[in-house]
Amino acid sequence: MEPGFAIWITGLPASGKSTLTKALVRELSCRETAPEVLESDALRQILTPHPTYSEGEREILYGAMAYVGELLTKHGISVIFDATANRRVYRDRARQRITRFIEVFVECPLNICMARDPKGIYRKAEVGEATMIPGLQAAYEPPENPEVVVSGEWEDPARAARRVVEKLREQGYL
Repeated sequence: MEPGFAIWITGLPASGKSTLTKALVRELSCRETAPEVLESDALRQILTPHPTYSEGEREILYGAMAYVGELLTKHGISVIFDATANRRVYRDRARQRITRFIEVFVECPLNICMARDPKGIYRKAEVGEATMIPGLQAAYEPPENPEVVVSGEWEDPARAARRVVEKLREQGYL
């Protein structure tokens, strides 16, 4: 059995990661590939139901995500990580564990992310209810060498998804 591949989609909160993930799932489904999406907020509800967003808690969450992704890809299931993973080490750990791996950086200015704010996290930060928002109060380390860079500000998600699929093809993963 051929192993699956993994795509880690990273960027600031509200940069467009989930929108790109949805477009990518549609694009891959048209190619008869059904990836499993590992979304950090969904896993956080299971692993840390009362999150503090501390560095230790993030270590646990992203370590678990990398482990699950490794298991799935070893069994031929492709994975999309929809997760900020604010430190490079979290994403690099997954890259080391998963042989067929690409990183996609959704680049978007903080002011655009703050204006979008679909989950209200930046508003919570403004009133002191959230204190660990990556790019605002907590460090966000963008990838140094992502395989694909997407503009979360202006790029059409369907076009960006096609570019990611093309990179998968170039790598021999599709």
